[in-house]
Amino acid sequence: MVVGEFTTDIDVLVIGAGPGGYVAAIRAAQLGRKVTIVDRAEVGGVCLNRGCIPSKALISAAHHLEAVQHGDTMGIKAEGVSVDFAKVQEWKGGIVKKLTGGVGGLLKGNKVEILSGEVLFMSPNEVRVVSGYDSARYRFVDCIIATGSRPIELKTFPFGDRILDSTGALSLGHVPESLIVIGGGYIGIELGQTFSKFGSKLTILEGSDAILPGFEKEFSSLVAKKLQKAGVVIETGAMAKSAQTSEKSVTVTYTVNGEERQATAEYVLVTVGRRPNTDELGLEIVDMKLTERGYIEVDEKGQTSVPHIYAIGDIVAGPALAHKASYEGKVAAEAIAGHPSVVDYKAMPAVVFSDPEIAGVGLSETEAKKEGYEVAIGKFPYAANGRALSLGSAEGFVKVVGDKKTGLVLGAQVVGPEASNLIAEIGLAIEMGATLEDIALTIHAHPTLAEMVMEAAEGALGQAIHQINK
Repeated sequence: MVVGEFTTDIDVLVIGAGPGGYVAAIRAAQLGRKVTIVDRAEVGGVCLNRGCIPSKALISAAHHLEAVQHGDTMGIKAEGVSVDFAKVQEWKGGIVKKLTGGVGGLLKGNKVEILSGEVLFMSPNEVRVVSGYDSARYRFVDCIIATGSRPIELKTFPFGDRILDSTGALSLGHVPESLIVIGGGYIGIELGQTFSKFGSKLTILEGSDAILPGFEKEFSSLVAKKLQKAGVVIETGAMAKSAQTSEKSVTVTYTVNGEERQATAEYVLVTVGRRPNTDELGLEIVDMKLTERGYIEVDEKGQTSVPHIYAIGDIVAGPALAHKASYEGKVAAEAIAGHPSVVDYKAMPAVVFSDPEIAGVGLSETEAKKEGYEVAIGKFPYAANGRALSLGSAEGFVKVVGDKKTGLVLGAQVVGPEASNLIAEIGLAIEMGATLEDIALTIHAHPTLAEMVMEAAEGALGQAIHQINK
């Protein structure tokens, strides 16, 4: 097709088919708009294809392996356990294929047109979509940009055969004999710990004074202890300086308190953050306002400085979370349809699928105090929960934060098995304006892990039953 031969008119254009874009497209279609979605790669974006879903599949497989290897405390002994990693990867790929196929079916079922290609803005109402040697122009009424993010590449650690980003690590055809992870945030910990469970000798280099710096130390320290118990070397206050790569290994030079050290491994995984994908869209052509770090400036509806263009997900301020992108996608679609929808992040959960898991929602104790609340704290340990003991998983605790004056639930943090699921109850409580008493009066099934949420709320009220009130 000759560029500029003709222009196709469309209603709503969604750029990016990840968890933000495809949700926005479906919601906009539900609200009566005719939607076209375009992505340069696969439907489902990084999350379904190269992030959230494949990583959780590997994490689950590693948990199964560990359970088989350490069942002797329950009187279960297994011999001859082995890992066929190619089969693990095949199983993981099957999950990805099923989910991405499902998303494609949902888009088609909602009559969303799907295009493949790179998008470049030509004017405030027109884009060019390039796919291979072909290109076409499209003129739109409204647009939602949801192009996501990519791993930050350090100049001294360029990605290649031995230095990997998260996508490269998830695609490995074998379990590395050894692995160095640069960056002890949630991606580095999740993937590093997974390969450690599969048998890799793991070293973690983290620049701050603790791994998982986004969480309070009383939570992250339990993950650190589990890692160290498994023989993982954790270097905090470590600044990676350079890499020397050979045919079969890579040596990292780093400093700790000014002292230079070295570590060698088969691979290095760099997980020091992600960069918004806003630099190749031609946004300067439409004079769109960006922050110094390349994020698109938006209002509470997701509206950019160009009124009929919206932006959501990793390309706007806030944590790079798939569920945040999906939520913002719904809001943007509803705003385009004329609904009075705005974002409210008060009950936005964050989860690390480490071992043990960590999850939080709302305000932490520290954050609540900074905001001037007189807090009521309830804390209940897994070790006092019958279900946790019967699962052989008694490490961790639930911590609920409430407003002492009104009883309103302000937030909660959980560290332990199924923290990712337990946190949902607190998110709902915050969203609906529930009190500590509301949770305490809610009958929870016994024996379940969810009882700990009720027990923590009771503790915050000074009504603890299964622990001594403080």
